[in-house]
Parts: sequence; C-alpha cells; structure tokens
Amino acid sequence: MQPLTSAMTSLKKSLLAALKSFLRGRSFLQALLAFWISPKTLNEHRAGGKPTFLSRTVEDFLREAERLLLGPIDGDGLRRYSSELKRQFRERLQSHPECMLPSFNHLLPTGNERGRFLALDVGGSTLRVGLVELRGRGTTGRESEIVRMVAFKITPEIRMLEGMSFFDWMAGRIHEVVQNDIASDQEIIPMGLAWSFPVEQVSLGGGLLLPMGKGLSATNGLLGQDLGEIIKFACKKQGLNVQLSAIVNDSSATLLSQAYVYGSTRFGLILGTGTNIAVHLPVSAFSRAKFGNRPESWFESASHVIVNTELGMFGKDILPLTRWDELLNVSHPRPEFQPLEHLVSGYYLGEICRLAIVEAIETTGLLGGKLPPTLEKPYSLDTEILSAMEADTSPTLEKALAQWTTHHPSSAGRPTLADISAIRTLATFISRRSAALLAASVFSLWELRQETEAEYVASAATGPPKNDSAVALSSIDGSKEEEATNTKVAFNGSVIEHYPLYRDACQRYINDLMSRSGHPGSVDLVPAHESSILGAAIALACATPSAES
Repeated sequence: MQPLTSAMTSLKKSLLAALKSFLRGRSFLQALLAFWISPKTLNEHRAGGKPTFLSRTVEDFLREAERLLLGPIDGDGLRRYSSELKRQFRERLQSHPECMLPSFNHLLPTGNERGRFLALDVGGSTLRVGLVELRGRGTTGRESEIVRMVAFKITPEIRMLEGMSFFDWMAGRIHEVVQNDIASDQEIIPMGLAWSFPVEQVSLGGGLLLPMGKGLSATNGLLGQDLGEIIKFACKKQGLNVQLSAIVNDSSATLLSQAYVYGSTRFGLILGTGTNIAVHLPVSAFSRAKFGNRPESWFESASHVIVNTELGMFGKDILPLTRWDELLNVSHPRPEFQPLEHLVSGYYLGEICRLAIVEAIETTGLLGGKLPPTLEKPYSLDTEILSAMEADTSPTLEKALAQWTTHHPSSAGRPTLADISAIRTLATFISRRSAALLAASVFSLWELRQETEAEYVASAATGPPKNDSAVALSSIDGSKEEEATNTKVAFNGSVIEHYPLYRDACQRYINDLMSRSGHPGSVDLVPAHESSILGAAIALACATPSAES
C-alpha cells in the first residue's frame, strides 16, 4: 500500500508543476480536478457517447465546500489564525523590505485644523483635482467638505504621454480647476497628493519616481527624479507656484480622512480589487533599519508613524487553503507573493468560485454537466456577478438567474433553480471566508497596536515625551481615552462598500474575536467616502502649522 500512496503523492506534485503551463487546456484541468478530489473515484467513463458523472450530488459538494471554506474559521479557528498572523506582523516590523513600511506621516489630525487646501488624487484611470475645506471637529454641520472637485479620465492617449508631457497635462488640469479659487498674489500654493503608484518616499512631500505600471509612460526619462519638483516645474508653466507638501497612499489617506472626524481612528482599510491596511503604530515598535536614511530630526519629532502594512503579502503557511486556492496560486504569475490577497480581495473571489464551479460541473453534473464557454479562461467569472447573485434573496432567484444567463450562457440550456442556488451558496461561502479573514487581519493589527502602545508608554515613562499629535491628542480631546474603549477603522473600496452583507459579516467576526479574547470596548468599521482626496488634504493640513487654530 505504501508504494501506491507514494506514487499518488508524486503524481499530484507533477500535475501541480505542469498546471501553470497547461491551465488553459480545459481537458487537463478537468482531469486534474477529477483526480484531486479522490483517487478512488477515478472511474469516470463514457457509455454510449454520454458522460457518466462521479457518484456525487451537488448537496455533497456544497457540504464539503462549506467544510473546507468555513470549517477552519469556525469556533476558535479564526482566533488561532489571528494569533499566527500577529506573529507575522511582529516579525516584519523588524525586517522585510516590502511590507510593514513606515511612512513619513507621523502627524494625525487633532481635528482643529482649518482652512482650504488643494489636493490631488492620481489613480490608474482618473486624475482628480479638488479644493477641500476643513472647518474643525467641533463645528456645526460638516467637519470637512470638498468645495470643488473635477475628475479627468486618463485615457489611452494620456497613458501614452511620456515624461514631462504627462505632468504638463496634469498641470493644465490643475490650472483649470483652481484658476478662479486661488488668489493671484498667493506666493506658494501648498498641495497634498494621493499617489496610487510606486514611489520611493524620501520626505513627507518628496518622493523619487519609480515605474508607474498600469500602462502609463510618464516615468520614461524621469525615473529617480523628485515627484514634487516635477509637478512644481510643470505647474510653473501654467503660472501656478505650487509646493508638494504631503504624499500619501490610498490606505493612509483613508485613515487620515476619518481621523479628522473621529479622534479614535487608527486604521485605514482598503478592500476592492486589492486590499491593504494602514495603521498608526509607535516608532519604537520597529527596528531602526526599517526607516532607511531619514534625518535624525524626524525621529526627534515622531513618537508614532502611519504604517503601510501591505496586508496582502501576509499569511504564507498559516492560511487555511483549499484545493481551489492552491490551483489559483500555482497558476498565478507570482505565486506566494500575496497569499492573503488571493483569499480576500475582489480580484480573486470570482476566480476561486470559478475553479470550484468547474469541479462541480465535472463531478456532480451542475449546469447540465457542461462548462459555459465564457468560463473556460481564468478570471472569467467577475466578482461583481457573485455580488449581484448574493443580493438576490428571493425564493425564485430570478435576478440571480438573469445575471448568470446574461454573462455565462450555455448550450446545456437554461440553468435550473437548483443550479443557481448552488452557485449562489458557493459564493456566500467564499465571501464569508473573505470577511472572516479580513476581520482577523483588523483584529490582529488592533492587538498588535495595543501591545506596542503599552510597550511605548512603559518606555516613554523613563524618557522625554515626543512632540507629535499622538501625545497631543490625549490632552486636546481625550482621544486616547476614547481609543481604549472604541477604536475606529476607516474603510473604502468596492467590495466592503457594495458586496451584500460583507461589511456586516466582517463586523460580526471582529466583535466575536473581541469577545472571545476578553477585550473590553469595540473596534468599529466606519465608511470613508472620497477618502483619497480628503486624506491628501488632511495630510497637507497636518504639515501646515498655520492650519492649526
């Protein structure tokens, strides 16, 4: 028996190694899935030209899918996973060049910043230019407001602009928006920037250009040059004397946008196509090497810092993987690079479901035993379709059926109610697992912050305090006391904002983790609308001494 087991193990490894090259071949994938389910069931044969499916019902398949996807997070399973994840967070505070990255932003808003600020948000498809009014946390009405904002599409033609031509286009759009709002005699116009591309940040408002990706050619001839100086030079041609004073990424901007409203906000969460979390941690939690070459004056003024966790890169060897997750990983161009993102983010949820559906078709006869042609290619099942199907809670599932048949018609004919119900059920397992793992990420970071904060307070008791907002907040508005019982997690992104019941599920898992661990207080998810443009403006306000009233 032992030689047979050994042979089967070797065959599995060989098939996995070959999958990356052959995944596009439908017959190979079918054979692999059929084999992987159970070697004992490899007795599929054809009789009279018609396939005879394995002796397995859709109900059996769904029961196993529920066990594989949700079993590991039931009971204390999610708590155990969160502890292992926190251990990984701790380790990478000391080393690892690509995650747990301390920014130059160490100032959180006090809520007393006031004024009008120019902010830019540069993404993969859109440039947004806005004027943001900050009125203060105690004001009547809205604390912050986008007074004026215009969005400009980054069209294929704009993407092709090389070097300064792209930034000249940007400067022209900035001039269009602010020409009637900025006083002509204003010597310097400070500006905050939310930049959704790689940049080697060397100061709060300085960053060296790295390749942008997403089809843009703007860095051609400008790699390694200072982003602030490039924008300043381009704007000067338009008669605008701007100074880039703050650069933030999307998760940091999300944190800042709500920290201005809620003083107990310490996290910024993004969950859309991708996922990430920014967290405000004590500087003392990091090894000095993680900060690179920054001036000693920065360390003298900063007790805490906003950290880009690059959350998706965590989870290796601790995530509860199913065979569908392993199929996705082995066929990925960068396997193991972002293990957690594969199980959580919107880009991958549809693909996990597609792989499971392929198996169900082959082994149970789901959808008449025929894979719709539109689902033969990887990533052909959009997570948005699953979202729409989950939103249909009617007994007839008419809307879910319409969504499926519109996007994935089949020669096998119209799917049955049982088919659509099974696919919808499978989607709920996958989205619930995503919500649970995201909740564990938030909870693990919350515990990490509580622990490192206690360590910082203990060490600070024997030394002089730092002069930054993390200390100032405790005397300004009691936010440190509020945070001890009620921490806010600002969130943004298409999945957590729009996927049916996703946010509620994530919040329930967070609450359960808090309860099981015996922690007092709450960790609450709060929406951060227009967070990129608001966060860039607030980062600028924090860096502008005159903004503090």
